[in-house]
Amino acid sequence: MADFGGDDLQAFRNEAAAWLEANFPKALAADPAAQTAKASGGEETPDALAWRKAMGAKGWGVPTWPAEYGGGGLSRQQARVLHEEMAKIGARNPIGGMGVMMFGPTLIEYGTEELKRQHLPGIINGDVRWCQGYSEPGSGSDLASLQTRAEDKGETYLVNGSKIWTSGANLADWCFCLVRTDTSKKHEGISFLLIDMTTPGVEVRPIRLINGTSPFCETFFTDVVVPKNQLFGPLNGGWTVAKRLLQFERDNISAGLGGGSIGAPVNALTVKSAATQYVGLDETGRLADSDLRRRITEHLMEVQSFQQTVRRAADEAKAGNGPSAATSIMKYMGAKVAMDRNELIVEALGAAGGGWEGEGYEAPELAAVRTWLRSKGNSIEGGTSEINLNVVSKRVLGLPDPK
Repeated sequence: MADFGGDDLQAFRNEAAAWLEANFPKALAADPAAQTAKASGGEETPDALAWRKAMGAKGWGVPTWPAEYGGGGLSRQQARVLHEEMAKIGARNPIGGMGVMMFGPTLIEYGTEELKRQHLPGIINGDVRWCQGYSEPGSGSDLASLQTRAEDKGETYLVNGSKIWTSGANLADWCFCLVRTDTSKKHEGISFLLIDMTTPGVEVRPIRLINGTSPFCETFFTDVVVPKNQLFGPLNGGWTVAKRLLQFERDNISAGLGGGSIGAPVNALTVKSAATQYVGLDETGRLADSDLRRRITEHLMEVQSFQQTVRRAADEAKAGNGPSAATSIMKYMGAKVAMDRNELIVEALGAAGGGWEGEGYEAPELAAVRTWLRSKGNSIEGGTSEINLNVVSKRVLGLPDPK
């Protein structure tokens, strides 16, 4: 895809600004959460629905995806300009979720024309939500040991088994799911199926987390009939597709973690605001606690380095063949940055950081505690930190297996 600059890029900036002026409901600028309600499982206001429909029809929710499937067809530079123009007016991308972050890019790369035509439009316009059927109660870090079976029944597969930690399964319309189609082999016996969550036999049970939310679920499949045309990738070749999808997942998760967007509510306390408000400044204008000041400074330097590295890696991925095994480095570091950030915030709150609910605590204080607790999962989701370090060791550094 060609890159544009100079007059061409300025012309696109003018086009984008004019389109946003005509299509972005200005009342939404004051409510960022409402703009992404559909992707995050909330109820859409009429303005939010209109905004999502407009972005979906334009293809700008996925600006660099191929125009032939309904994507924006923009260059990287044009997509960056669009992001800048949206930021100027307080507009957020209303189209997201696992369909955009993980499955869509993998579908574009590996999918048949039939599957692309069937599933990409719903992802691009934000109408269809997806969930990921990977982990099982006995197959977490050793994902390839999964036991959910898909038996060949002629024109269909019959699926039986269960998945766990299925993010957003209670809200999802479809699931991209790893199943075992050959019990005689481990990695080579896994296939990748696309399952309609409304199919009889699919049962979802939300799991309540320590922070009081239920973003993850148990998902049970009991004699679930799946048409064979929903096989994604080769029969018994699902492991290759699954690994590619994980690279997209880790790439997107790491970018979100570094920016503080995962698990944190809108208008949440930051490290700087919490320290300034609750610890206070000395007579020179510096944070009064010198040790906390040093650790916050080190953290902010780490955040800056991490974000720059993520941007560089993203540019390299777009210029080449997409994300690589190096995404495991980003995921590991993103989780560390996120957990450090939330621990520093709670530490800065002091006694105000010990609340869960009830009187005596402000809403941002309670949110900070729950976000801190939620951030503990950052080192698990998308591959544990230990697994990601193994990937870096083997596939990036080329180190041998330990003996």
